[in-house]
Amino acid sequence: MTSKEKIAKTLSAFANSEGGFLVIGMSDNKNITGIDPEEERYMIESANEDFCVPGVKLIFDEVKVSDDEGPVSENSKEKILLLVKVLKSQGTLIYCKNKAGELKAYRRFNNQSLAI
Repeated sequence: MTSKEKIAKTLSAFANSEGGFLVIGMSDNKNITGIDPEEERYMIESANEDFCVPGVKLIFDEVKVSDDEGPVSENSKEKILLLVKVLKSQGTLIYCKNKAGELKAYRRFNNQSLAI
């Protein structure tokens, strides 16, 4: 499974559940790593276009975070997070297409994307 397929599976699962937020640029243990927001946005949008049927409705927002505690100064190292709001599907299941063209829908259960 490619990374775009994995992204599409997650998008499908969120949309087929209650929707939700993806925070790109933060590790599982909540360390801020930062990302190139344009590159990540492109990857998510292309995963949605290439593998989600129908496409998921997404809202993107960039969040700038300083490495230092306290006010941002000229010496602060700024990192960018990409906040992706995945909107809940309005009645239609969102399917994820695999390389063979087969469609499978997913839902979120705790922190997993499970086939339905």
